[in-house]
Amino acid sequence: MATSHHPLLLVDGYNIIGSWASLKKTRDRHGLEPARRELIESLINYTAHNGYETQVVFDSQYRQTPSSLEQYSPNLSIYFTAWMQTADTYIEKVCASFFRRTAPPAPRLIVATSDRDQRLTVVGYGAEWMSAQRLAHEIESSGHQVRRKQRPSKRSQSRFLFNCLDAKSQERLAQWQQGS
Repeated sequence: MATSHHPLLLVDGYNIIGSWASLKKTRDRHGLEPARRELIESLINYTAHNGYETQVVFDSQYRQTPSSLEQYSPNLSIYFTAWMQTADTYIEKVCASFFRRTAPPAPRLIVATSDRDQRLTVVGYGAEWMSAQRLAHEIESSGHQVRRKQRPSKRSQSRFLFNCLDAKSQERLAQWQQGS
């Protein structure tokens, strides 16, 4: 559960995998583990870029194991529920306890799922809801923003490579062309 002032994003892992065509295709061709990895990889940069504390929740999925929490990055963790506990039940418990807190005031809580019943429940607790499709769109949009920021801000007005070079490189190239 969130212990910082960052918004908490809870992601219903298997629901998202079943909702995104690319992840569903990976799951069907290669199994759940590669689909989980692909989802986690897509969330790491999104989480950091948006300042979320993100927890991806997966059902124990036929494993008779206790619950476990794995930290993937400073702001992203993976929670596998205990045997016989569903991701929905875990998310509902987090929502209930999150909004019972009195001090400090709870930051935003966002639940990403396309499960209709889950949506009604989390909104009833006062959490924000995000559909699987909206999450996919926001991840893609966030990736575009990051790539745009990484591009050089100075654009050449000319189509020639020479004009894209910094001043020192232009000088060296000019000297080389003159045989110096």
